[in-house]
This record gives sequence, C-alpha cells and structure tokens, in this order.
Amino acid sequence: MNIFRLAGDVTHLSSVLVLLLKIYGTKSCSGISLKTQELYIVVFIARYLDLFTNCVSLYNMVMKLVFVGSSVSIVWCIRLHPIVWKSYDGDLDTFPHYFLIAGSFATAILYHEGFLLQEVFWAFSIYLEAVAILPQLVLLQRSRNVDNLTGQYVFFLGAYRGLYLMNWIYRYFNDKPYIRWITWSSSFVQTALYVDFFYYYFISWKNNEKLQLPA
Repeated sequence: MNIFRLAGDVTHLSSVLVLLLKIYGTKSCSGISLKTQELYIVVFIARYLDLFTNCVSLYNMVMKLVFVGSSVSIVWCIRLHPIVWKSYDGDLDTFPHYFLIAGSFATAILYHEGFLLQEVFWAFSIYLEAVAILPQLVLLQRSRNVDNLTGQYVFFLGAYRGLYLMNWIYRYFNDKPYIRWITWSSSFVQTALYVDFFYYYFISWKNNEKLQLPA
C-alpha cells in the first residue's frame, strides 16, 4: 500500500458513491451507460474469482464486495427500478459492448501471466476494464450536455486510473523487481481514453460553464 494506491481506491469509491447518489437521489440514470455498468460487473466478477478463497486482508475483501455489490445494484436500478429505468437513454447507448468482451477475452487467451483459469480471467478483467468506459464516453459525446453528477462520476473514474498508474510507477522504482506488463499497458490505454474528457472537463470548470463534449 502506498499513497497513490490509497488515493486511487478513494477516488474509485468516490466515483461509485457519486453514481449511486445520482441514480438514487435524482431517480434518474440519464447520461449513464448501462453497457458500461454491465461491463464493470463482468470485470469485477472475473477479477474476484478468488474472493472467498484468498483473503489478502479485510480491507481488500471489503473493497471487492463493495465494487461487485454496487455494480449489480446500479445495473438493477437502470434495468428494473420502476422510476429510474424510464430515464435510460437507450437510443444513445448503442455501443456494441459485446465486441469489447470478445476482444478482451481473446487477448487474455493469447497474453496472460500463467495458463490457469484464474490467471486468464484476471488478464481478461484487466483488458476489459481498460476499454469498459468507451460506451459511457460515446453516450456522453452523443448527448453533448453532461450534468454535474455524471461529469463528476467520469472524472473520479478517470482520476482513479491515473492514480493507479502512478502507483505502478512508484512500485517499479521502490519494489524492484516489479514488472507487470499487462496492468501497465492496459492502464496506459485506459488513462489515454480519458484525456479528451479531462480536457473539456477542465475547460468547463475554468470557465464555470456546463460541461459539453464535442459530437
């Protein structure tokens, strides 16, 4: 544990809390991609197959349960909540996310750290998490106007990945030998996907304007 990983966990948890606040507080999921949230369920389940067989620490187990449980809760709300589902932007949320699942799994079969079921699924979760935000970003570009809570959710999610990238850089120089090519390359890809969003988020904050993304 170091300051970058702790800060990354805090921002990741903050992104979840902001999203839950938006959905349960406003009874609306407008601007939220169901496809991205479904991808996160797949990511967490694939990564935490050892949830009840390999307890690293109580902190680690609680965080795993929080992310799995919150993801399932969010998807349930968007799909089945008697009020929330009516605000879902289904016509805008059309990114073919099944291709992301197929592509990530194929990549995990080819590039993994050990040809064991758990290792392959771990690599699959890392690859899929790197691109899981794509449906959300595409939806926001199509809708153009982004409400404050949705913007903060994506901002915290992107900040979490950036901080975890710093965590791995820190560990490379302080925990030698520490080389994890799968997590490093995936983190660079995932962080790069947020660059455009961060640019417009900063511009809107600087000018005290509503966040708008280019079509």
